[in-house]
This record gives sequence, C-alpha cells and structure tokens, in this order.
Amino acid sequence: MTHDTIIVLDYGSQTAQLIARRVREAGVYSEIFPWDTPKEQLLALEPKGFILSGSPFSVYEPGAPTLRRHVLDSGLPVLGICYGMQLLAHTLGGKVAASQAREYGPASLIIDGNMPFWAGLPSTLDVWMSHGDRIEAPPPDFVPLAHSDNSPVAAIGNPERKIYGIQFHPEVSHTPRGTDILANFAVRICGCKPDWTPGKVIDEIVAQVREQVGSERVLLGLSGGVDSSVVAALLHRAIGDQLVSVFIDHGLLRQGEAKQVIDTFKRSMGLNLVPVNATEEFLEALEGITDPEDKRKCVGEQFIRTFEREARKLGEIAYLGQGTIYPDVIESAAPDRPNAQRIKSHHNVGGLPIDMQFDLVEPLRYLFKDEVRRVGEALGLPEELVWRQPFPGPGLAVRCLGEVTWERLERLRAADAILLEELRTAGMLRGETSQAFAVLLPVRSVGVMGDGRTYGETVALRAVVTDDFMTADWARLPADLLARVSARIVNEVANVSRVVYDITSKPPATIEWE
Repeated sequence: MTHDTIIVLDYGSQTAQLIARRVREAGVYSEIFPWDTPKEQLLALEPKGFILSGSPFSVYEPGAPTLRRHVLDSGLPVLGICYGMQLLAHTLGGKVAASQAREYGPASLIIDGNMPFWAGLPSTLDVWMSHGDRIEAPPPDFVPLAHSDNSPVAAIGNPERKIYGIQFHPEVSHTPRGTDILANFAVRICGCKPDWTPGKVIDEIVAQVREQVGSERVLLGLSGGVDSSVVAALLHRAIGDQLVSVFIDHGLLRQGEAKQVIDTFKRSMGLNLVPVNATEEFLEALEGITDPEDKRKCVGEQFIRTFEREARKLGEIAYLGQGTIYPDVIESAAPDRPNAQRIKSHHNVGGLPIDMQFDLVEPLRYLFKDEVRRVGEALGLPEELVWRQPFPGPGLAVRCLGEVTWERLERLRAADAILLEELRTAGMLRGETSQAFAVLLPVRSVGVMGDGRTYGETVALRAVVTDDFMTADWARLPADLLARVSARIVNEVANVSRVVYDITSKPPATIEWE
C-alpha cells in the first residue's frame, strides 16, 4: 500500500477493529497488530503514528501487557485509548490507581484548553466510558486535557512530543464525535493525507493482482455473496478472461439469486463464468437429514466435491481467488493474541480441501466489510447485490428446520421474499435492520381460511440490529409492517397457517436458528 498508515496496537480489546475502522472512515489507512509485534515488522510499514487500544487488564497487574520501548523511541505521535492512556501514564512516570467508582456507560466530557487535538469540537462532548482505573497524576510534562465527573484526568497530552491519552472510547457509536477525534489525531497530529478512498483502493488492488498473477489463470468459487461478488468484479477488472468463475447453484439460495448472479456477472459484466446447476445432487445428499450440524457438513462436503469436479474440467490453473476480508485475518490470528478472547475460527470458500494445489489471491484481505461494500459500489455492482443481507454458507438448508425438500425450500423462499420486499418498500432494509430473514419451522398448527380448516407449517420472522454481529438486538419493526408481512405470507404461500416474530437477542440466542 502507498497510503499513509496509522498502526493500532491491540492490547486484547474487543473494539480494536472498530478503532481501525473509524480511522479509515476518516480517510486514513490503518492496520492492527498485537502489542508485542517486533519493531521491524511495525516500522516496515513506515507508519505516521500509533494508537494503543483498550484492554481487559489493569496496568499494575502482574503480567499485564506493556508498552514496548521502540514505540516511544520512534518519535512518532502516539494516542492511548482507555488502557492505552493508562499504559502511557504508567510507563512515563504518572500514577494509575483503581477508581473508587467504576465508570461504565455514557459520560459528559469537559474539554480543558484549546488544542489541535480538539479542533472543531465543542467544549462538552458525549462520550462512552468503560474503565475501573483512572489517572491520579499525569506523567511529567503532560497536561490534563479534559475531565468528567468521575475522571478528574480524562485526557492527557504532551503536544511537544505529540503523545496523547483519552480515558473514553472514541471508536464506539456511543461517542458521536469519536471519528472526528481520531481524524484530528491522524490528520492534524500525525500529518496523514486522508486519501484512503474506494477509487484509490481499487487502483492499488488491481495493480497488485496483475503483479502477483502475471499471465496465469485464477479460479474463483462465486457464491453470489457480497465478498465473492466484489472479488469477482475486482479480478475481472485486473485480469479479464484469465479469471474463471464457477458458480454452483445448489438450490439453497434465496428467491431470484441464482438468476441475478448469472445475469450480473456473465451477461452484463462479461465474466468468464461457469454456472453449475447441482440442485438435485444437493437435495439428494440432504435427504432425511434434520440435525443442523449434519446439514452444514453435508452441504460443505457436497460443495467441495462439486467444485473439485468442475475445477478438474478447466485444466491447469495456478491461483485460487478467495473473499477473505480483514476481520477474518484478525480473528484467525487469535491464538497468537494471548490477551484477547478467541471469538471464532475462520473458514472460507465452503471449506475447500487443503490439498488443492493453488496459490491464493485475496484482493479484500485488508478491507473491512463496509469498505468492501463501498468498493463494490465504486465498481458499479448493483445496489441489491452490494447491500445483500448476510447469508449462511449452507444457505436455506439451515433456515429450513427439519428435513430439507424442494417443496419446503420453495415455501421458505416465498415467505422470505415477502419479508424482504416489505422491508425494502418501507425503507427499512438498510440501517433499521442489519439482517432479516424468514425461517420455516417443522411445526404444524390449525388455521381457518374461508370456511375451511387448514393445518399448515409455521414461518418465523427474524430481524436484528447490530454493529458487529457478535451481539445483536431484535429489531422493533412497526406492528403494521409485521401485520402486512404476516397476512401476505399466509395468503400467498401455500401450506403456511401461522407467522411468528422472534424477539430474542444475541446472546442468549444466535442470529440464525440453526
């Protein structure tokens, strides 16, 4: 990358990714590294500054992560957030102690003094606090920059050395002006150019792919999801017909998705696309299977067999394209981050076997999901594809509870399409809902239609709002919208006699039912 870079040093915070995302939203490129990353690896990026994340530790605990000397010796600007601020104070001769009252939640921050760090911001800020320790005394040559009711020293700074610390979390949505604070640090203090834009990202990725691939061919398993679709568009722009995309229609997609993928990529964009209709094979493999884990394994194994079979037909190909994105890279490295909690392991491309002899091409490897979408828009992909709702790898197999049959899949597809259509019409498919879908339950109930008795299946509607999909709350959809969706499903979808709405948050529930 040729961008100015801010490095986020991760001390085990669950919001380290958010810090990097907010810096990028300010137009400045940012990467995340464990706090103990060797000096040579960090400085190889020629960073313009460092941000120290929060942490579950206290700085005075035995074994707590420390501030490596090379960060300060670099002479580059440093911003410490929460634990990062306390670590700066502790390392540089200040005093950190346990607070008599833990400060967690919203707080009013009073800014003390007029400095470039606070440029363009009001004298009082709404911020989000989450700490049990506080600064009792700043280090020598540091001055207090802000205070709150419970934190007499809620921000510190040494403008001459360009080292700053803040007790609150600017990266979370509960600090409304947080991105402005991070932008001030990155642009005003560190001197970064805010040129991290989708157009420039596309140009750089295209150049990198061409350099990596040369004249070789690249194979891509195109799922129709956001990540693989943007990868396909990027690789096509970079290498044209050297890209061979295989789209496997396993019959487990949402209504109209298979046709849209083929129309968009093969007919409109001219991709070298190999569509494979494997619906019958997948349904035969799923016959009689009701356990969700068995479904996932079955779909994954069937996908592998189909993909391998199609790949053999294409002759010698050197590279495999993958839709790996930056959170996948970070989360996969969790075992190497002893101070962070492992959230999930990562798998990609339906669990392709490790003995497939390809070198990987991962154009999205350093992009967050929101950046992937912006790049997709800049590439001219249809809005309904770029902003497509998240979708599980096994597709509708894990939203069709019980046995998966073609009739039940069609029932589920129709109900799901009605929900999404009504949400789209109401302007609630983006923003108000992060993910929304229908689930078909193997539960029959008695109903009445006209003068007759019905005994049909049950559709559960699920809609959630979330920032990170690690936690989620159920969406408070308007009652009249739910009434329209319910009436349409019962009247338009055969053999459905009841519709229910899931009002369970994550945790304790997961977003998907299976």
